[in-house]
Amino acid sequence: MKNREIIIVGGGMVGALSALLLAQQGFVIHLIEKNPVIKLANDAPFDLRVSAFSAQSKKLLEQVGVWQDIPTDRLCAYQGLQTWEVGSSKLTFDSAELGMEALGYIAENSWIQAVLWQALKQLDNVVFYENRALLSIKNNESSVTVILDNQQSIEAELLIGCDGANSATRSLLNIGISAWDYRQHCMLISIKTDCNQQDITWQEFRETGPCAFLPLAKNNASLVWYHSPEKIKMLNSLTNNQLKEILLIEFPKLSFDFNVINKGAFPLTRRHAQTYFKGRAVLLGDAAHTINPLAGQGVNLGFKDVQCLVDLLINSSDLPMNKLLRRYELLRKPHNLLMQTAMDVFYKSSKSNVTLVRLMRKAVLIVAQNSGQLKNRVMKYAMGY
Repeated sequence: MKNREIIIVGGGMVGALSALLLAQQGFVIHLIEKNPVIKLANDAPFDLRVSAFSAQSKKLLEQVGVWQDIPTDRLCAYQGLQTWEVGSSKLTFDSAELGMEALGYIAENSWIQAVLWQALKQLDNVVFYENRALLSIKNNESSVTVILDNQQSIEAELLIGCDGANSATRSLLNIGISAWDYRQHCMLISIKTDCNQQDITWQEFRETGPCAFLPLAKNNASLVWYHSPEKIKMLNSLTNNQLKEILLIEFPKLSFDFNVINKGAFPLTRRHAQTYFKGRAVLLGDAAHTINPLAGQGVNLGFKDVQCLVDLLINSSDLPMNKLLRRYELLRKPHNLLMQTAMDVFYKSSKSNVTLVRLMRKAVLIVAQNSGQLKNRVMKYAMGY
């Protein structure tokens, strides 16, 4: 299927990785992005939106040759992971026990997007449509055509929708979703600490929702606070100094001094597309599924979608397009649904104040911590091994 044309809607991390992998295989790519892609400076403030990249996701970014382009002072490898419930023992993971250099890597979404676009701009088989939005999609038997908001028409053999949770592609295709609101919001808080770079990420579970610490490069870090919409709205209205005072009182104790640099919040919603494709258009990443960010698996699931579809387009190009897209859906949809469900069960049980449930949670953490190689095998699976 080389030298054929593909339209990709959405130039975020999932869309840009899809475009680069396919372009490097000789496909002609039409990349549509509704927002301007800003070139970042090394001294720019840390972005609120960060992700924990698994070893498998790192391998994909290495494969396309952009991992080394991420500035070292914008990337944090973490060697330890800890999770616990108030009053319970800690469940800990350590990269040394697994014989790995790191459990994962935390980086800003904007930097991952930036290095992918930098690589894409060097290719002559990628056509860019920046600051453009979709108006319509028309599926034909052997092609798909889109009309942009400037009335430009683009025809290709396949359309890949990577345009996020509020996907215009999904909407224009009239693909329904199963969705519900978790009735909680999540607050992201960028801080600068008075100590050296941390290398342990942790999460404490509370009845009001989890609290988490994500180390970033140098003496930067990100705090994550789940709570009721009312509480998060109040926190978001505070000045940075006022928020720090609340964190010192109500957030899990931090072993260092810090200053709040930035903050933002968003509601937690689960979505899952009822089908992953229609005609010659297919959905990837958040356009197909969003997951509770509890375990930081969102971007990693999206990258697995990318790898699966790209492998099929390269290695199963003899299949009719409808069968190829059906195979992609059969491979990815059950796995994504399983991860969504697992995170939901974990999330809901972590918030329950029923005595029996609380005792079971604590028992599970103790058993898991003492499970030896089983615990390490589970962690390696989460890392993509």
